[in-house]
Amino acid sequence: MPDDPAGTADRGPGRTRAAVEAWEAVFRLQATLLRRFTADDVWGGLSVREYDVLHTLTRCPGHRARLGELSEQVYLPQPSLSRLVDRLEHQGLLAREADPADRRGVVVALTETGAQRQREVGGRHAASIARHLGHVDTGELGELARLAARALPPDA
Repeated sequence: MPDDPAGTADRGPGRTRAAVEAWEAVFRLQATLLRRFTADDVWGGLSVREYDVLHTLTRCPGHRARLGELSEQVYLPQPSLSRLVDRLEHQGLLAREADPADRRGVVVALTETGAQRQREVGGRHAASIARHLGHVDTGELGELARLAARALPPDA
């Protein structure tokens, strides 16, 4: 087949079907693993969503993010995230601070206690992930990670 840099030859009903089947497989995998992770006794009193916020902040510059930015990364609507942040702040795991770039704004910052809690829970969660994916060999896991990263939209 001749070169087709725009990918126009790979369109139509067959491509749509393949895309839907791939999405359904990814969605089933995610739903199944999330149910199993939630049921695991690794969370140390945190919910999966609370842990996700702590983990996400560890990946942000300075372990800080504006609430709107955080909301996009943890896939929670801002009102729900605000309540979750309130709970984590009450536990001393997060703090709200004035945004140094815009004093009218607020950033959510991971406290040292929050970072320590994330590391503790994160180690147990990583072991849980490895256990639940133990039937997949290391090479296949690498391929799964590569394909998932490749499938992300360009603006993600």
